[in-house]
Amino acid sequence: MYKTSILVQEYFSLNRIALLAVGLWPYQQSKFAPCQAALCLSILTSFVIFVLSRLCFVEYSFEFTIHLLSISTYYTFFLMNYISFWINIKTIRYILEQFQYIYKRLKDSKEIAIYNKYGNIAKRLTLAFTIVGICDQVYLTVIQCWPYICDIIVPKNVTYARHIIVTLTTYFAIQERFFYLFLLYLNVVFTVGTTAIVAIGTMLLSCFKHICGILRIASYRFEQAITATLQSITIKNETMIYKEFICAVDIHRKAMEIAKIVVGDMERSLFIVITSTVLCMSLNLYAILQVESPMQEIEKIVGYLFTIICLFLYMFVINYAGQEITDCNNHIFLTVYNTPWYLVPSKIQKLILFLLQRSNKAFTLNFGGLFILSIESFVSLVSTSVSYFTLMLSLQE
Repeated sequence: MYKTSILVQEYFSLNRIALLAVGLWPYQQSKFAPCQAALCLSILTSFVIFVLSRLCFVEYSFEFTIHLLSISTYYTFFLMNYISFWINIKTIRYILEQFQYIYKRLKDSKEIAIYNKYGNIAKRLTLAFTIVGICDQVYLTVIQCWPYICDIIVPKNVTYARHIIVTLTTYFAIQERFFYLFLLYLNVVFTVGTTAIVAIGTMLLSCFKHICGILRIASYRFEQAITATLQSITIKNETMIYKEFICAVDIHRKAMEIAKIVVGDMERSLFIVITSTVLCMSLNLYAILQVESPMQEIEKIVGYLFTIICLFLYMFVINYAGQEITDCNNHIFLTVYNTPWYLVPSKIQKLILFLLQRSNKAFTLNFGGLFILSIESFVSLVSTSVSYFTLMLSLQE
């Protein structure tokens, strides 16, 4: 049993609630947590299998196949994120412990202020995405209930309620008598998937923000060490100056180590997540053009656009967070370079030149040498999705 740290209570309280809801919180797990995680995993897995199985029970239709593949890849994206986090739950616990260890060792008020700044940014982003997830769930509920509410107020709207039943039973090739049972199942799957992706995404984003804060502290320590050297250096304070450089190098090394652990332990499963994301965006773009009557089948277009926007936002946020870590690491190089380091004694000059040489090498979050979290990679993912989409169009012709 692990006690919740002060840092976790302060900056990861919202993440804790969301992860507890899907059985993925790494601390203070109850006896039912493994069963809860297995249940969520089985719900997502069963839905992907169910959707793909529909291809075996209906007459072949290219449009219908594209529709089912777009849904299955979307929920495969949810499923792979869940599996990736689940199998690396000990890694997440280790990372949180490292954050706590670093936070406890901060003594300078400015360093604490820097860490608090990035911790609060992470907390606000978590709150924002949680609100978005709740709004999505509320919107889905309202859309389902609205035809029946209108039917009570204005009875002529019964045709629209009937239209929803026919649409869903046609989409998923099920009998109308199972409609309400299937609708309940669909809502459970959507709720579990949305909660899981918000919980996992915000947790990773929060970890990245805390890494950025640690890198900024490293930059501040280097600046302070060089400034102290320029002010005055004697035999007495030379040892203290070396200690300041050591502390700066140590926290910089820890930040890079944590970032590599996050990426290294999840690179295989996250690579599948990236692949399914690109494929899902391509299929949904293609599915939009396959709608014959956009005005009459507006719910189809809204569903496809909603999926594309969610995937687009997810890819952008994660890649932007990776880019920010790279920029924070580059900021250390710029901080050291812009100080008058050439005026310090030769012994310390050699140390600073070594730092400049080390910091000049770009630090990136790399997935097995195939993918780097950055804005450039995000553009490449979008471009790849569009390329697959155009390929589908050309094959159809």
